[in-house]
Amino acid sequence: MRDFPSCFGESGVQIADAASSSTSSAGTKGGAAQNLVTCLYRAQLSGRPCAISVTWSRSLMGQGLSVGVDDLSGSGSGQCLCKADIKPWLFSKKKGSRSLDADGGKVDIFWDLSGARFGAGPEPLEGFYVAVVFDLELALLLGDMRKEAYRKTGATRPVSNAAFVARREHIYGKKLYSAKAQFCDNGLFHDLVIECDTLGLKDPCLEIRIDKKPVMQVKRLAWKFRGNQTILVDGLPVEVFWDVHSWLFGSATSNAVFMFQTCQAPEKSMPWSYSQIFRESRAQGLGFSLILYAWKIE
Repeated sequence: MRDFPSCFGESGVQIADAASSSTSSAGTKGGAAQNLVTCLYRAQLSGRPCAISVTWSRSLMGQGLSVGVDDLSGSGSGQCLCKADIKPWLFSKKKGSRSLDADGGKVDIFWDLSGARFGAGPEPLEGFYVAVVFDLELALLLGDMRKEAYRKTGATRPVSNAAFVARREHIYGKKLYSAKAQFCDNGLFHDLVIECDTLGLKDPCLEIRIDKKPVMQVKRLAWKFRGNQTILVDGLPVEVFWDVHSWLFGSATSNAVFMFQTCQAPEKSMPWSYSQIFRESRAQGLGFSLILYAWKIE
């Protein structure tokens, strides 16, 4: 759970090697591209701060779901408490529950995807729920089937105020790369497009558009393949980091990485692992992070 990009320096961004290697399985080798989306939430387990990651995937095998819980308290900060990999494409796994030991207690995960409706991405749009319960308290509840979730989990306490703090997504394209972007918890959804043509061009250019409006352009990309720039979205400053080195100098199926951070990064180096995001968020008031792995397809 520590494969988010790492950022260093005041004027540029450097993507950790681990990030590229750990996501290589989502590439386009052999045409078997896998669509992955990971959403990260800051929550509480009986007053104990934790990070809950929910990963949705889609491949030739079908849909996938993974739920993990990390400890964010005291000396154990960053420790993985439990993780469950669920295969809801199997008929028997579209609805169910799983109980996991979690350092002195039990975490129960409930899901119902039997009537879920999906769009172009791997995440369900409606007709589902995913719930994480600790000691009969809902730590996280996703989906629109809230009544069914409460009835099935038997939770006696209301869901805590879990905060949506980070999203990591794999996107694919040849020249245009598109995603739906939400830059803060419960914020507006925007159409985000990254355009970059690197084939046969001596001076490739990178352009980012939000709701069809150009918000950023990088020329002389061969010299500026890593960098950062601040844009405004919904009146909020959003720091954009990019690393397109692999597009320019790597293999034909290499991926670039883009990160959108709703609070301007401090001057000193900033870590971007799951656990460090939350420690720094509490200390410095950092905002929402959107990380996009952009893969070229042949």
